[in-house]
Amino acid sequence: MRAMSSAATTSPSVDKVDGFSRKSVRKAKQKRSQSSSQFRSQGKPIELTPLPLLTDVPAPEQPELFLKKLQQCCTVFDFMDTLSDLKMKEYKRSTLNELVDYVTVSRGYLTEQAYPDVVKMVSYNIFRTLPPSDSNEFDPEEDEPTLEASWPHLQLVYEFFIRFLESQEFQPSIAKKYIDQKFVLQLLELFDSEDPRERDYLKTVLHRIYGKFLGLRAFIRKQINNIFLRFVYETEHFNGVAELLEILGSIINGFALPLKAEHKQFLVKVLIPLHTVRSLSLFHAQLAYCIVQFLEKDPALTEPVIRGLLKFWPKTCSQKEVMFLGELEEILDVIEPTQFVKIQEPLFKQISRCVSSPHFQVAERALYYWNNEYIMSLIEENSSVILPIMFASLYRISKEHWNPAIVALVYNVLKAFMEMNSTLFDELTATYKSDRQREKKKEKEREDLWKKLEDLELKRGLRSDGIIPT
Repeated sequence: MRAMSSAATTSPSVDKVDGFSRKSVRKAKQKRSQSSSQFRSQGKPIELTPLPLLTDVPAPEQPELFLKKLQQCCTVFDFMDTLSDLKMKEYKRSTLNELVDYVTVSRGYLTEQAYPDVVKMVSYNIFRTLPPSDSNEFDPEEDEPTLEASWPHLQLVYEFFIRFLESQEFQPSIAKKYIDQKFVLQLLELFDSEDPRERDYLKTVLHRIYGKFLGLRAFIRKQINNIFLRFVYETEHFNGVAELLEILGSIINGFALPLKAEHKQFLVKVLIPLHTVRSLSLFHAQLAYCIVQFLEKDPALTEPVIRGLLKFWPKTCSQKEVMFLGELEEILDVIEPTQFVKIQEPLFKQISRCVSSPHFQVAERALYYWNNEYIMSLIEENSSVILPIMFASLYRISKEHWNPAIVALVYNVLKAFMEMNSTLFDELTATYKSDRQREKKKEKEREDLWKKLEDLELKRGLRSDGIIPT
């Protein structure tokens, strides 16, 4: 997206960033801020014949006029040309507004003939090739998204379609001829839009379709599954992951028990690996919600989920570690004591490593577990297993950590452990001190040995130089 500015080579007043002028970078950013995939091939102006308002004609004539207005709204304008067809663009916008109001309050307009025309109008407007998005250039965490220039019309089309799907007169048995697998597939592709406003409307549309069309549910889940697998293992670029996960959270909540094998497989093979991608922060809250929904449905899935998280635990990114620790706390909030026993050892070995992290935010987030009453009750019930895992790290940090806030938190944790099981605490303290003394003794022996070796090497060097007699 960056381009060399011609002014940069001639004018010393233009600042440069990495060889590019600030002016050209700003210009490129501004250019990104609006884009449109809707282009009109013909160069001549578009003319739409004005039609009367639906409320101005007798009720029997309204359904036919409604169809005519739908046909007119199939016309797509070029919004990148801001000066073309201004009058007709405004006419279409007002017509779309009228259609939104009409489907919201009117009765008897949804004849069988209306269904294909509604789906055709919606398809003509929303289904399009999205503007190219170079994932190397666009950083969703840093950059402004590309906004759809045709949004003044597009928003009203989405609004109309949602009201249509929610209408009391809507009949899925008729609509399923037109809202089919192909329609859903095209709808899912639009979730890659950079415009967050569009993705928000798409989320509502897909949710309504999932609720109305039972025959499409398995297909929708399968296609979302495919999008996520492609995202994790191939592209690592798809803008609508958070929105799709939000829909899935609601879908998972409605799963019947016992859970089907395909649902469990989706959790282990798709949702857990989603934690590995670089852009996790953009959808982590929605992902964690889905995971917790699964565990509330079937507690037996707790062990594979936690072991999966431990397997993919970030090694070099403290921001992701903090997210993982937050998600683990959400899981521990709903864990059953019988499931906790199965994973406590590997879990607290990882928590011990986090507490020892030189990054204070990671250590702090791990130590906050001891502020959670339910987690504290689980730790207390299993202190004989957990205390030996945690003790060495906690005791060492209490003496050596650079951050006084972390040291204060560690003292509170040690105090809590001492109150839980004072006998074991005293034993571990004595063992730790004894081990440390042995380690110090070994260190001293190693240092003495190295000193002797250095002295011998020095004497050998002096002898070879003839400074001391052999």
